[in-house]
Amino acid sequence: MIAFPAGTKVWVAGGVTDMRKGINTLALLVQEGLGRDPHAGEIFCFRGRKADMVKLLWFDGVGMSLYMKRLEAGKFIWPSSGSGEAVQISAAQLGYLLDGIDWRNPRWTQRPEKAG
Repeated sequence: MIAFPAGTKVWVAGGVTDMRKGINTLALLVQEGLGRDPHAGEIFCFRGRKADMVKLLWFDGVGMSLYMKRLEAGKFIWPSSGSGEAVQISAAQLGYLLDGIDWRNPRWTQRPEKAG
């Protein structure tokens, strides 16, 4: 996973985003659609229609970065907001989201083996 600075705010855009969009178009979407400043150092997450691809937009103070991740199997668990606006999540929840884990209720899928 990418190491983001501690305390970085993470915003997950509600709804579906066209994954053909690049840095400039996503930054404009953040500014006009979400009402946030894309150069404020916050992380913005967007999901594709099939829910198997996400893009992260982040300005680190030097330049704008665009990260993309696609799952080979499964779908990304996405928060639902009643109004379709952005939802703030923690950096730990972002880690779960990017790993394809249900970040709303993380739990063991297998029991850890006992040592001994």
